[in-house]
Amino acid sequence: MSVDAGQFKNALRLWASGVTVVTAYSSETGPRGMTATSFSSVSIDPPQILVCLNQNTDTGALVLAQQQFAVNVLTTDQQAVSNQFAGGSSQAQRFAEVAWQLGENATPLLSEALVSLECKVVQQVLAGTHWVVIGEVQNVVCRTGDPVLYYDGSYRQLS
Repeated sequence: MSVDAGQFKNALRLWASGVTVVTAYSSETGPRGMTATSFSSVSIDPPQILVCLNQNTDTGALVLAQQQFAVNVLTTDQQAVSNQFAGGSSQAQRFAEVAWQLGENATPLLSEALVSLECKVVQQVLAGTHWVVIGEVQNVVCRTGDPVLYYDGSYRQLS
């Protein structure tokens, strides 16, 4: 039995998730980034996470080329940042009005993110339209704030 794509998409809208911006960097292209809600922890020892990146994005291509990336967990004050990195604007526009710096592993860290995790790629699996990328966390930066959530097509906050 095949599941209708629209029905599947509507079902997944009912899964509340945090919002992240995945970033990568090279001296040739500069910073690249994209909003991603497909993010999860994998292992504590070694510390590993996973992200799912559309295989047709320049950010995903750069993550695979550089074999390193950062995951920036957004706060409730960063809904506009999520929208900015979600697409439509050029990579230069995405980073233009967002404070960021290169982290210890030369990946872009968003200065106001709740958490930034710098990772090296340890495994990648092509699954449908996306790469499932497993990264081993090399550096962690935690800040204060509340996470923004995404549920049923809109942003939410913890109450």
